[in-house]
Amino acid sequence: MKFSNLLKNISDEVIKVDYNTPDISSRDPEITSIHYRAQDVRKGGLFVAVKGFAADGNDYIDLALTKGAVVIVTEKQVKKNAIILQVKNSRKALSMISACFFHAPSERLIIIGITGTNGKTTTAFLMESILQKAGFETGVIGTINYRYCGKTFDNPVTTPESSDLHMILSQMLKHGVTHVIIEVSSHALDLHRIEHCWLDIGVFTNLTRDHLDYHKDMDSYWACKKKMFLKNLAFTPKKNNAAVINCDDPRGKELYNIYTGKKYSVGLLNGNMIMPGDLKEDLKSIKGTFFYPGGTFDFNTSLVGRHNVHNIASAVGAAVSLGINPDTISSGIEDVKYVPGRLEPVPNSYNRFVYVDYAHTPDALEQVLSTLKQISKKKLICVFGCGGNRDKGKRPEMGKIAESFADITIVTSDNPRDEDPMEIINHIVNGMSNYTKKYFVHKDRKNAIELAVNLSKPGDTILIAGKGSESYQILKSGVIHFDDREETEKILNQVCRK
Repeated sequence: MKFSNLLKNISDEVIKVDYNTPDISSRDPEITSIHYRAQDVRKGGLFVAVKGFAADGNDYIDLALTKGAVVIVTEKQVKKNAIILQVKNSRKALSMISACFFHAPSERLIIIGITGTNGKTTTAFLMESILQKAGFETGVIGTINYRYCGKTFDNPVTTPESSDLHMILSQMLKHGVTHVIIEVSSHALDLHRIEHCWLDIGVFTNLTRDHLDYHKDMDSYWACKKKMFLKNLAFTPKKNNAAVINCDDPRGKELYNIYTGKKYSVGLLNGNMIMPGDLKEDLKSIKGTFFYPGGTFDFNTSLVGRHNVHNIASAVGAAVSLGINPDTISSGIEDVKYVPGRLEPVPNSYNRFVYVDYAHTPDALEQVLSTLKQISKKKLICVFGCGGNRDKGKRPEMGKIAESFADITIVTSDNPRDEDPMEIINHIVNGMSNYTKKYFVHKDRKNAIELAVNLSKPGDTILIAGKGSESYQILKSGVIHFDDREETEKILNQVCRK
């Protein structure tokens, strides 16, 4: 794409352009690629200097030029032998440039954006199943991976940087994808990653404490989440857009009241437009009936837990807003046997009900433990830790929650990163009132899981919380392979077979 075409489409963000090239003919180069990492720049590329958390792209402009960049986009005044495009905000500019360079793929796709503290991944899996059942070619961009047309790719962050996001959408469109589900993180909203990725449906799951190491307070966190609805969805150029909002959540109720477009309230409480009833729950399934504008339908799911009924309600709301028929919705729900790392059962023949879950926030841990407590027939044992270099305030809260619901809790290491694992554990234990009787501390996560299995009896329930489907552990010394599901299955076979 010619530089002049890009420039025309991002004029609102431009401060000035310096054509620091001696040859007039080189003032409108063909842009062959878009980059925000200097080491990835290719000949003929455009490099956007973005200030990140660990590094500033402006420090790598020379490297980008050495690699072959012909245009540098920056917020600073820079003198280099290249075209320098000075902009108000580099991240916004990257979003605008990427959308233009990849020919606005979101405008030719049905995009469902899901945001909220908890439940995004499960809701995305449910929506994917429903859409596929309806016969649509479906793509997903989320925490676990991004996938489409039978292909799966690693995704290092929940919502990719804007240039990566538009590239992925472009690839999906090229391969015949019609509908895309995107998990939208608060970081992505704050950093303008989806600013020019236009949504058809916006789903809000809930808002509870998380990411306060980044946002500092709940009001700032909430302000980011609202952007998806009040900025993107409200001003999308698409027709028939709608918001699907969990109004059981107080912030959801607030959002529902201020959002002026087409909207659906979902939840378990009376008064919601879409809500379940006649629920029958146990450790293996949930059955019930969904009420929605125009009728009812029965559903049966292998997912367990009241929080998953909320996730199903969100998926039903999105499906109803897209006009998908109830039989297809019900069938799509039933087809989801489990979601990786989200109350994922660990199969065993030893009469233990063992689950691995991603719960790493106070609310998520409380939701999962309270659910398991209600439906467990015997003891409930919980193994969990908290991540390092993250919000320290939630650690004692999570300790108190575990103490309240679990019969036995084993506090261990999660992803300690640069922190001392025992310091994190001590923060958790500070929230517990009686740790000598009901609680154990084991810094080594494998040993903690082994202790949980050793303490269990037939009929007991074990929850391994915090890491979910992650297959690694981040230590100060580096990243090692560690998968809760693999380790737990091995330990069950070793301990219970004796």
